[in-house]
Amino acid sequence: MLSVKRIYSIVGFVFLIAILAVIAFTSWYTVDESEQAVMITLGEVEEGVSEPGLHFKYPWPIQSVEVLSKETFSLQFGYEESEDGNVKDFPKETKMITGDENIVLADMVVQWKITDPGKYLFNAENPKEMLEDATSASLRSIIGSSTIDNALTSGKVEIEKQVQELLSTLINDYDIGITVLAVKLQDVDLPNEEVRKAFTNVTDARETMNTRKNEANKYRNKRTEEALGEKDAIISAAEGDKAARMQEARGDVAQFNAIYNEYKDAQDITRKRLVLETIDQVLPNAEVYIMEDNGNTMKYLPIKDASSTTKPVAPVEQEGSEKNGQ
Repeated sequence: MLSVKRIYSIVGFVFLIAILAVIAFTSWYTVDESEQAVMITLGEVEEGVSEPGLHFKYPWPIQSVEVLSKETFSLQFGYEESEDGNVKDFPKETKMITGDENIVLADMVVQWKITDPGKYLFNAENPKEMLEDATSASLRSIIGSSTIDNALTSGKVEIEKQVQELLSTLINDYDIGITVLAVKLQDVDLPNEEVRKAFTNVTDARETMNTRKNEANKYRNKRTEEALGEKDAIISAAEGDKAARMQEARGDVAQFNAIYNEYKDAQDITRKRLVLETIDQVLPNAEVYIMEDNGNTMKYLPIKDASSTTKPVAPVEQEGSEKNGQ
C-alpha cells in the first residue's frame, strides 16, 4: 500500500506534466496565408496578427488566440444554394413593395470580409445576423424608393450602387469589424405568372413605342438634312444670281455713263441715235426711213440691216407741187 507521501509525489508529478504540456501546446500558434489572428491577453484584445508563419505567446490562460479567415464571404439573401447546386428560395424574405406600390421578389448576394477581428469577435454577439438584417433593411429601403420599371429592367445597376452605399454606412455605424465589398442583385421578379405576363406586354408596348419614336426621329433628321441642303443650294444660287445682277448693273451703269458722256459732247446726234436704237429694239422688223423736207423736195433714205438681201432703195425726190396736190 502506497503511503500518503508517495501519493502526493505522484499527483504532483502528474500535475507538473500537465502544466508542462499546457505550456508546450499553448505557447505557440501558426497563421496561414489565408488567415488572420487576434491576441487576447487576460481578457483584453491586443492588435491583430496577419503575418503568416509560426508565432509565440504566453501560455494559456494568460494569452489566447482566435484565428479567423481573411477570405471573402458571400451572404445569400433571399435564397440558399447548397453544395450540390440546389437552390431554396425564401419568398417571405424577398417580397418587397416598390415606390410605385407594386410587389416584387428581390434576392441579393453580398460580398464581405472581416477587416477587424477584435471588433468582429467582441462588438456583436452574431455579426452575420446583423449583416443579414442590415442587407434586408438596405435593399427594402432602395426598392421602396424605386419604380418597378427600374427594379426589373435598366435600373438594377443604380439600385445595387445605392444598396451598397447604404449597407456600408449601416455596417460602419454598427462597428462590427466587417467591410462590404460588393452587392449583386441575383433576381428581381414579379410574384406570379399573370402579373409577369401583363408586365411583359407593357414592356413590349413600351419597346414598340421607343422603336417608333426612333424611326420618327431618324426620318425627321433625314428630312432636316435634306431641307438644309436645299436651303444651302437655294442660298448659293441666290448669291450667284445676286453677283450676276450686280455685275450686270455695273455694266449698265458704265454703259449709261459712256452714253451720257457722248451725249454731253453731241446731244443732237446722240439723241437721234438713241431714238433709232430704241425703235430697233421695240420694232425689230420695222423699216426705218430718214426723211428730210427742205421746201419743195422731200428726200428719204431707208435704213435696213446690213445683212438683208434686199437692195437698198435710192433716195426719191418728189416735186413740191405734187406734195401740195398739184
